[in-house]
Amino acid sequence: MTATLDPFAAAPTLMKKWMAVSTDIAASLEPSLVELVKIRSSQINACANCLNMHAAEARAQGETEQRIYLLSAWREAPCYTERERAALAWTEALTTLSIGHPSAEARKALEAAFTEEEQVKLTLMINVINGWNRLAVGFGLWIETPATRAQGVAA
Repeated sequence: MTATLDPFAAAPTLMKKWMAVSTDIAASLEPSLVELVKIRSSQINACANCLNMHAAEARAQGETEQRIYLLSAWREAPCYTERERAALAWTEALTTLSIGHPSAEARKALEAAFTEEEQVKLTLMINVINGWNRLAVGFGLWIETPATRAQGVAA
């Protein structure tokens, strides 16, 4: 894949701020949950760059191959906690917002598993990864990170 535009070069000040906000929001929830949300959103948005990056990051943090591979079928897989299931349902609801608004069931699960503050943090995290997906897909980005390089994922 060849990048059609480098947003970091084209708008460095804003991209630096976007990166800082993204990092702050990601740090506000548990890392394993954040990576699952990032991967699931990236699957839905077909963002190869973000799938590559966040699967590698999840592995580097100790996530199992099984849980990464089963993520697209999380409803049927028994290896996710209720909190993770609520986050994944909310991720899908917000990532596919153009198809329909979040169900009462997704909202109820979110409220049962997350405090109000955590609901806002999770919603911001979902917005952040959807934004990164759109930057990466829109401009054909492929970014190697220490985690992707360490796992030998080819560029």
